[in-house]
Amino acid sequence: MSAVPDGRTGAPAVSVVICVYTEDRWGDILAAVASVRDQSYPALETLLVVDHNPALLRRLAKSYGDDGAGAETGAQRVRVLANAGPRGLSAGRNTGVAAASGEVIAFLDDDAVAERDWLLHFAEGYADPRVMAVGGRTQPVWASRRRPAWFPEEFDWVVGCSYRGLPPGRVAVRNVLGGNASFRKSGLEAVGGFASGIGRDGQRLPLGGEETELCIRLTRALPEAVLIVDDRSVIHHRVPPARERFSYFRTRAYAEGLSKALVARSVGAREGLASERRYTTRVLPAGVARGLRDALLGRPGGAGRAGAIVAGVAAAAGGYALGSLRARRGGGGSFAVATLEAPTNDEAPPDGGAAACEGAGG
Repeated sequence: MSAVPDGRTGAPAVSVVICVYTEDRWGDILAAVASVRDQSYPALETLLVVDHNPALLRRLAKSYGDDGAGAETGAQRVRVLANAGPRGLSAGRNTGVAAASGEVIAFLDDDAVAERDWLLHFAEGYADPRVMAVGGRTQPVWASRRRPAWFPEEFDWVVGCSYRGLPPGRVAVRNVLGGNASFRKSGLEAVGGFASGIGRDGQRLPLGGEETELCIRLTRALPEAVLIVDDRSVIHHRVPPARERFSYFRTRAYAEGLSKALVARSVGAREGLASERRYTTRVLPAGVARGLRDALLGRPGGAGRAGAIVAGVAAAAGGYALGSLRARRGGGGSFAVATLEAPTNDEAPPDGGAAACEGAGG
């Protein structure tokens, strides 16, 4: 991590992209859009990208405007689009980027709400023309109303949130976290957008890592690029009951290991695992020590947190080992950098539209 350079003033237009999947999250989607509409720094537009769900597409289009262009203007403008690429988060984001009119694209999870100054602090980061991405801080909102006693803060990334070990304040980083992040559109266009086949695609395993791969590819293509995190840009991310369970914790850690193997295959282990080395050699041992200390002092959950950290590391290491083995044998799958192409109509397109991309840097 390094200090963030001082920049120059500017006021970029920001488009907000929210990828949505299921009517089960209808209330969450409405809350996410409402939080964007309430920003102190108004968004140019909000784009809801529906991932191959025609019923949800029709329902959202009816709520926010039937013509696909949005029924309102300014910060109230909401556009409803079908994912123009293969099923999954990466292609959905690429669809939103291609359709967006803003200079900066901000991404918000469909089960999160943003604080009022979320976009304001993002926009401030782009005063420096070298800044190509600005991330923020994501806080968990537990369905049980309190953190499970055994759940270590060092593993909050398991539920899509900022975790213990991230540097505070406004700092330069290797990569931002995608559920609460923004990018210059020109930077995304320069590298072809997010790669499909790494992150979530609606299948059983909760994969990840697409933001890491993109950010490394971005700084390789644009060596002067600066990526920062500003922890004043805060969102609150809902954690459903199923994700408070140890079974999900273990599965998500294992899936992250598989994803990191794909990232390392793409960009090389040196860059692909640079931040992870510090995390596993410094942050996690300190977390185990805190848990054991709390257990000795009779504090609730201490032993559970220490044990969960050890189990999480083992699961992630197992996933990484299996993913690396598959890659060496040629059966580890490939990923693709999809064309940044917006849909031409409001019907869900068939899967496809990505060009295969293998090797370092995509």
